[in-house]
Amino acid sequence: MKTYKPNSQRFIISSFFFIIFLCIIASINQIRFDSFLKFSRCAFSQTNVTHSSTKNFLDINSSTLSTNNDQIRILIGILTLPDQYQKRHFLRLIYGTQSPIIGAKIDIKFVFCNLTKEDQKVLVALEIMRYDDIIILNCQENMNKGKTYTYFSSLPEMFYDQLYYPPYHYVMKTDDDTYIRLENFVQSLRPLPREDLYYGYVIPCPSMDPFVHYMSGMGYLVSWDIVEWIKESDIPKTHLEGPEDKVFGEWLRDGHRARHRYNAKWSMYNYPEPPTRCTHELWPDTIAVHLLKNQEKWIHTLNYFNVTKGLKPSKLYHIP
Repeated sequence: MKTYKPNSQRFIISSFFFIIFLCIIASINQIRFDSFLKFSRCAFSQTNVTHSSTKNFLDINSSTLSTNNDQIRILIGILTLPDQYQKRHFLRLIYGTQSPIIGAKIDIKFVFCNLTKEDQKVLVALEIMRYDDIIILNCQENMNKGKTYTYFSSLPEMFYDQLYYPPYHYVMKTDDDTYIRLENFVQSLRPLPREDLYYGYVIPCPSMDPFVHYMSGMGYLVSWDIVEWIKESDIPKTHLEGPEDKVFGEWLRDGHRARHRYNAKWSMYNYPEPPTRCTHELWPDTIAVHLLKNQEKWIHTLNYFNVTKGLKPSKLYHIP
């Protein structure tokens, strides 16, 4: 019978422990590799989420520093016309460069009726693909024959499946010749009720009593429960024609709605030139300026509020 020499025994034992050592190393590397794969998948997933979240261009005023339960959720609908491409791009600059507001989610949408031209079907579709900030109502384009009703009454169905209720605490209708300073606007809303609220600039111009007449079409806001009432009530449906802001106030009067009202005058006003009983000088407490009918008025207003103060120095440009 053959016997193993001591050297052979040591070789076998050494080989056995070496194999065990290799197995341990392989296991550690496998764990590291799996972790790396998981991390890579997570990184790519986060990249995709970040990319898709930029789609809704005028949602950039939403603050990510507080939960949705704590946020004031506001929808601003800018009533305009399908062919106003340049105006929409200009307003995207105006609102897209305002700083995010802590504790507020502000969605800004451009609102108009059905498209009627072939070029609109292409160009507006491209805008939606790029910015996702347009609402097209099922109506024929008009100013004082029910467009405002269609806007408000369509919203509950559009947003019924949102994660939170109400989807917006407040809904605003405004014009494309109105400049809204979002920070001041939000601060004015914080102490106000979130139900049965009607907010804006009281008409007639000398009046300061929000319960006597109605709010100017430059920009008025209501709470979500009033939006739902407009959809369900027969009062608005039977009274559609006439100056849209005046008609809107009559709906609330006849329906005994809006027991909470807020007159934002003189933080909201018409552009100072030409002077009328509805105008006011530009001043720091401004929430909204109306009747910016040309570029000269827009530039004067934007310069007054120093909207380009956040421009960072760079070697790529020189703006004196």
